[in-house]
Formats: sequence, structure tokens, C-alpha cells
Amino acid sequence: MSLKGIFPIDKWGFNTNSVITDLPAAELDALMAHSSEQLFSKGEIIFREGSLPSGIFYMRTGMAKKYKVDKEGREQIIYVANSGELIGYHAVLAEERYPDNAAALEESLVGFIPKEDFLQVLDLSKTLSNRLLKTLSHEFTVFANSVVLFAQRSVRERFAMQLILMREKYKQGIVQGMEVEINLSREDLASLVGTARENIVRIIKDFKKEEILETRGRKIIIKDVEALLKAANY
Repeated sequence: MSLKGIFPIDKWGFNTNSVITDLPAAELDALMAHSSEQLFSKGEIIFREGSLPSGIFYMRTGMAKKYKVDKEGREQIIYVANSGELIGYHAVLAEERYPDNAAALEESLVGFIPKEDFLQVLDLSKTLSNRLLKTLSHEFTVFANSVVLFAQRSVRERFAMQLILMREKYKQGIVQGMEVEINLSREDLASLVGTARENIVRIIKDFKKEEILETRGRKIIIKDVEALLKAANY
């Protein structure tokens, strides 16, 4: 089921797929002139909070999570990046250390673009600079909405909203008519929502009883999107 007309996904989720897509050939060649690729296994760290950035990362395949860890070792996922998206560019643009961590959520092929090449092309390319400016502006809107979500909604409502957003992430590459499987651990789901794993397990059981979703192992399949939107109190 499409969310078009019933839920404004752009207000709650963003992606960077369009930042380098269809750049003029000369600019794309310059951007990728010294790029490299690395295969990351599930859970493997792509970059760590506090380290100095030497470039930006491009998710060629797979998915990655950006997250913070508090003093007690609890993890809070800030964003899930899909294949085709960029990560790590905020620190390069700000000339600061990475403000968060990134790790592969599944086996992922990740491209690396040295910061010198990225900044040089950014300085010369009106297309790339305009796209990045638009992306950063949109991110601010999404994060502002997220702050309100965490401050004003219950755990059940936040979880329902995150399931809606993750369903859109996992829809990429799925043929119409096929089921969309959200393949995240209960720990990662809890980290997305900002709650304990036990709460996520309990709410999943409730949603199954209400026939909103079903599970196959750890995979979650949304059966009633409209009911999930109601659960999110949207």
C-alpha cells in the first residue's frame, strides 16, 4: 500500500539519494576519481564518534545506522541510511569530528570519497551545492518533527511511527505486490524509539493481536497500514 495522499512521508523522513544522482558527467568523474569501496559485515563500524573525517561515505548496497551512545552504553539511533545515500558529510562540511557513529545494519558495500575531492567538486558545482543545501534544510524540518514526536507521543505511538518510516526504507527495490519485510533487531527498534527492548516486544504482541502486523522470526510485515497510522495517532 502506498502512503501517497494519506501520510506526508517527507515531513518525517529524508534521504540523500538525489545528492549525487545524475550530476554532470565531469563533476561525477571528479567526485569519484579517487573513490574506493569496502564491504562491511553486519554490525561493523563505518566511522566512530569523535574521529576526524577524511571523507564521506556512499551506501552502494545495504543499510547503515547513525547513532549515539550515552555514558551508560545505551544506544540511540538517529537515522537509518538506505542504499544510495550519503553519510558522514556533516562533519566534513563543518570541519569537525564525527558527531555520531555509523555501523552497517546488514552486509553493505560502502563507497568512500576523499574529502579533498568532495570539497573541490562542491566548490565548483552549483548543482551539488544546491542539492546539499536543500538536503540540510529538509533535515532540519525532519529533526524538528522528531523532537516533537519524542516529547509529546507515547512509546506505542512513536513505535508505530517508526514502523511506518522503516517500511518506506525497506520498500526500496521491492516489486509491487511483494510483501515489505522490516528486518531490524528488537534492540535496534528499541534504539530507534528510545525505549527498552521489553516495551518493543510487548507492543509487537499487541499489534499482532490487533492484526496490524505479523512476524516471521525477527522480520516484521505490516498488514494494515491505515491501522498503524491510527496507532501512531497521526
